[in-house]
Amino acid sequence: MLSLTPAKPLREILCLGAHCDDVEIGCGGTLVNLARANPTLKITVAVFTSDAVREAESRAALARLLPQHAPRLEFATFRNGYFPAEWAAIKERLEHLRTTVQPDLILTHFEQDKHQDHRVLAELTWNAFRNHCILQYEIPKYDGDLGRPQLYVPLEPAVVDLKVDALMQSFVTQANKQWFTPDTFRGLMRLRGIEAVAAGGFAEAFYARKLLLN
Repeated sequence: MLSLTPAKPLREILCLGAHCDDVEIGCGGTLVNLARANPTLKITVAVFTSDAVREAESRAALARLLPQHAPRLEFATFRNGYFPAEWAAIKERLEHLRTTVQPDLILTHFEQDKHQDHRVLAELTWNAFRNHCILQYEIPKYDGDLGRPQLYVPLEPAVVDLKVDALMQSFVTQANKQWFTPDTFRGLMRLRGIEAVAAGGFAEAFYARKLLLN
């Protein structure tokens, strides 16, 4: 499979998630790969709906995934499930965030995600960051909205294990959800690994609306 390698290493990335486990589910393995390949990489993770318990879970998960890094973490308290009604305030927060980071890469939700909070954040990401490389991750869910992504990040089995363990050990409040299981996360990464012909058998996938090849 054709692959493109950046001419220079990433300096800074921004990860956006509507909820406390979204970034870890959607791109946790990719974060591990990028952090290991770039020891000086600056990572900012911004979550838009949270409380004290969920914030602690996300901090624990990211500490497990990125033990050698100290990512900058920001947590907001917008109302879960009501992001369309919070449009203006979320846009203002993203505009402020844009003044504090200079990311080479932004990871956010898929703009056709069936969850309204995910869609709003994806749309406002593109609205606020108009001259950036943006990749959109996927979240498995009841709605069955998985699509046909265009970009893949191969993952070694050890990274898959680390991601799954971080999710299951950290997000204990989600244990009662029928979809929040190791099989769900491992199965999706295995499927994307097949599509990517990944040497290790696993991958995370992203949607790339617009990319520039220099």
